[in-house]
Amino acid sequence: MAFEGKNLVGVDIGTSSVKVIQIRQSSKGIHLMKYGVEPLPPQSIVDGHVMNGSAVVDALNRVFKDLHIVQRDVALSISGHSVIIKKLNLPLMKREELEEQIQWEAEQHIPYEISEVEIDYNILWQNTEAGQMDVLLVAAKKEEIQDLVEVVRQAKLKPMVVDIDAFAMQNVYELNYGFNEAETIALLNVGASLTTMNILNGAVSQFTRDITNGGASITEEIQKQLQVSFEEAEAYKAGGGLNSQEVVPQEVDEIISNVVDALAAEIQRSLDFYMATTSHGEIGRILITGGTSKIPYLRSAVERRSRVPVVLLDPFRRVVFDERQFNPEVLKAQAPQATICLGLSLRKQKERV
Repeated sequence: MAFEGKNLVGVDIGTSSVKVIQIRQSSKGIHLMKYGVEPLPPQSIVDGHVMNGSAVVDALNRVFKDLHIVQRDVALSISGHSVIIKKLNLPLMKREELEEQIQWEAEQHIPYEISEVEIDYNILWQNTEAGQMDVLLVAAKKEEIQDLVEVVRQAKLKPMVVDIDAFAMQNVYELNYGFNEAETIALLNVGASLTTMNILNGAVSQFTRDITNGGASITEEIQKQLQVSFEEAEAYKAGGGLNSQEVVPQEVDEIISNVVDALAAEIQRSLDFYMATTSHGEIGRILITGGTSKIPYLRSAVERRSRVPVVLLDPFRRVVFDERQFNPEVLKAQAPQATICLGLSLRKQKERV
């Protein structure tokens, strides 16, 4: 797939916040023009469902106004239970034949009525001698897409693309690190309520999974065990209090450690499943991103369980920015939660096969 036209504005509507990025592409690379984050009230987005549309609309209006973004064409993404991604091994066929075959394949592999989902696919690999091809089938529930698109339209924005979190993250990895055909790596985006995994062998996505667990579990456990408000629990999780004089209770470290270890165990089960069903060899590195990746316990817990080096993915590693506009230290602190949004901003108005 190749892309033409102007870059879209990346809009990542997550469980805890709305992230917006505008970039400009030139011969010198990708230039960061605008980046903003607007928090959402708790329960605005639950399991990928829009529960409080007016709060999301308000947040979008504020961030576009604050950043002085005039462009209305945007790229969105979805993830979670409403998205099904399957890699299919099929007999080699022409694209016209595949267009017809993919509908039948979708009916066999998707646990929803075919009328309830939007379907797309991409040819990953073709072997003429063996007469085989690998095809990535992607399906998403129409209802989820329509709800998201409707909310964004209410903010007077124009959705041009609806992507998948796992692939937006892959685009950011390609931009900043490039693909090594001999290497298998795992990308992890750990958000507030969802952890997205994408395992790549070279440039090809071999395995994706969404784990319904993230940083919100830590906040909930702190609230429950210490009998504090959501705001206090969030502040404790970040390592401080609601004011500079407040001392973080000593129990917080243990709570975070226990919850993070449970999340790391879920991640490891997905890695084990992949390793048991693949012939592509060991995972060489795990790159972790997302707002919750800033918790040091998480990286060490995943590394300890997987016995694979775990490093932070830097979405701005090869992105050019003006230090008079963006404080490098502030941008570095905000970088983990920018990954999906940046991946969306790499999409363009027109696509051609």
